[in-house]
Amino acid sequence: MTKTELSLKNLPSVAEFDIYAGLKKYFGFTRFKGLQEEVIKSILDGKNTFVVMPTGGGKSLCYQLPALMQEGTAIVVSPLIALMKNQVDALRALSSEEGIAHVLNSSLNKTEVKKVKSDIANGITKLLYVAPESLTKEEYVAFLQTQKISFMAIDEAHCISEWGHDFRPEYRNLKSIIQRIGDDIAIIGLTATATPKVQEDILKNLGMPNANAFKASFNRPNLYYEIRPKTKSVDSDIIRFVKQNEGKSGIIYCLSRKRVEELAQALQVNGIKAVPYHAGLDGKTRVKHQDMFLMEDVDVVVATIAFGMGIDKPDVRFVIHNDIPKSIESYYQETGRAGRDGGEGHCLAFYSYKDIEKLEKFMSGKPVAEQEIGHALLQEVVGFAETSMSRRKFILHYFGEEFDNETGEGGMMDDNMRYPKKKHEAKDDAQLLLEVVAKTNQQYKSKEIVNVLIGKVNALIKSHRTDSQAYFGSGAQHEAPYWMALLRQLLVAGYLKKDIETYGVIHLTPLGKEFIQSPTSFMMTEDHSFKDANDDIIVGVQKGGEVVDQNLFKLLKAELKKVAHDLDLPPFVIFQEPSLEDMALKYPITLEELSNVHGVGEGKAKKYGEPFVKIIQNYVEDNDIIRPEDFVVKSTGSNSSLKLYIIQNVDRKLALPDIASAKGLEMPEFIKEMEAIVYSGTKLNITYWVDEVLDEDQQEEIHEYFLEAKSDNIEEALEEFDGDYDEEELRLYRIKFISEVGN
Repeated sequence: MTKTELSLKNLPSVAEFDIYAGLKKYFGFTRFKGLQEEVIKSILDGKNTFVVMPTGGGKSLCYQLPALMQEGTAIVVSPLIALMKNQVDALRALSSEEGIAHVLNSSLNKTEVKKVKSDIANGITKLLYVAPESLTKEEYVAFLQTQKISFMAIDEAHCISEWGHDFRPEYRNLKSIIQRIGDDIAIIGLTATATPKVQEDILKNLGMPNANAFKASFNRPNLYYEIRPKTKSVDSDIIRFVKQNEGKSGIIYCLSRKRVEELAQALQVNGIKAVPYHAGLDGKTRVKHQDMFLMEDVDVVVATIAFGMGIDKPDVRFVIHNDIPKSIESYYQETGRAGRDGGEGHCLAFYSYKDIEKLEKFMSGKPVAEQEIGHALLQEVVGFAETSMSRRKFILHYFGEEFDNETGEGGMMDDNMRYPKKKHEAKDDAQLLLEVVAKTNQQYKSKEIVNVLIGKVNALIKSHRTDSQAYFGSGAQHEAPYWMALLRQLLVAGYLKKDIETYGVIHLTPLGKEFIQSPTSFMMTEDHSFKDANDDIIVGVQKGGEVVDQNLFKLLKAELKKVAHDLDLPPFVIFQEPSLEDMALKYPITLEELSNVHGVGEGKAKKYGEPFVKIIQNYVEDNDIIRPEDFVVKSTGSNSSLKLYIIQNVDRKLALPDIASAKGLEMPEFIKEMEAIVYSGTKLNITYWVDEVLDEDQQEEIHEYFLEAKSDNIEEALEEFDGDYDEEELRLYRIKFISEVGN
């Protein structure tokens, strides 16, 4: 090769100059991100192209730029109307020509469709966004056959595959539709999430086995992954987390619309700027809530998975999953909406196995193959939540990518790596497990392998007669979760592999076979146990659980005794025991905080709270207590309207049985509601009704009793009066007593 040839070789080609000029002209960027440049060259060369690029990797630009630079119109197939609208708006902002990008879907009227067609025919429109359904319309197909089409881009191509997390049957016919429009049109398939199996499916289905394939890394080093057990106090946990991240943008995902509404309301009540988003809201409200989030009028969107598709807000700082998603792909995609600007992105999911069982229930009744796929995907999610190894390594392994925690970017960015669990040598156990896979002829899924090890019989094991083999039950010294954890870790370490085609049958890899012959050290970490996650880990107030600070509780109890003595009142009139327990759990140090404690309320806090708050303040200082800053989680008070109704009608002196029956309550239930009102410190003047029920002497007798009594226990009062009064009379008088004396 001559010198001249060499120097020419090093010069950028015309096309390169062009694409950089195009990038600057249309998007104002001077550099491409990741694989963008190579993908764009492939498209401009007219080649079938397949792109796997994670959310936030700049996938849209890969087809937008070549479309803007080429003659003709590029058709972009997308499943979501919101996504199309977003992109069209963004493209129109780049050009003086309104018609540069159009949407063609069922929401357009005749005049609008006419305008779209004329802009395409006049060569103005460079990108036409369509839903797959629109392409089945005869008039559209006939029109597009007569136009110059630069290429066809299939966005969210994983919708083609049954193994994708978002399968859409209408995507299956795309190949034949494309052929009808023109048989030499280049196809671009793009997806942000695809396991090796899904990729194979896409290429096969679009009929482009030899496409130029580009796969970017799925590693998002700036995201921090964390899983917490989901307890009954999940609302408080979420509110606490959001308050610690005040002023930052975040998305909270829930599975049901009802839960979205509840949680959004709980956040609002606690002073957090949040809005709900789900398909049950009308279009106007959805757009409004989306815009409020983009414009930063609100910090948090509580949403079903319908939200976020194509929402490009670069500074989302946290994504919370109130419910664990149905697949790792969904989880990856939803968490991928955090930290797109490369800044902080905290991904927190609350997990309880009960949620998995719920999702499994949803699947019953679906076709068997679909159920099998669904179960296989769910088990991966369980594995991810319960694992104690690097979560990043787990996710990347799922997407067919190897990751080394020592050298890879973001190696320490998850709760398991930051707070590692103890490891122990499991060489012998690993060898035993791999041998069982070999001896059972590699025909079982994970669950069966574990059953063989612990010696548990089921129909499948019986039919293969595995239960009569010498190795059956050879691992009975450990429980099932231990073996399951080891199996997952052997999968990720590459000693075993899952065969997707057979819905997850476990096979040995060459590495695994080698290990059986000559075992080496295998350090195993034990998985997290989420067995009891739904049972309240933070022990509830009424249970007087061990989380209550017993030393502080004793101090508060002594103070209560003293205050009661000084005021000459029974202690229960001032605060009841569950209220003291709650104080010893939450450490309120202001009257406002105290008013949110169980059974206190504003009135009581003002009246009696000072000395108690003082004791707590000193205690917190002296003992260096780290207070849950925002412990005070106000409930949305679903029954606050009932409370208001009772107070208003008691003020009007209506007969109590009438108030109760108007709300469909039996008298005992109704009395309970009134008790809750007076015990939280609100006055309720029911003297008018007590006068109807008890005469003056009777009232005096009961009053004396409660003044002297050690507790307000009704059982004890019934015993004392030995049948003179019934339970209802005593409870009614107690409400009058607490209201007058205590509040």
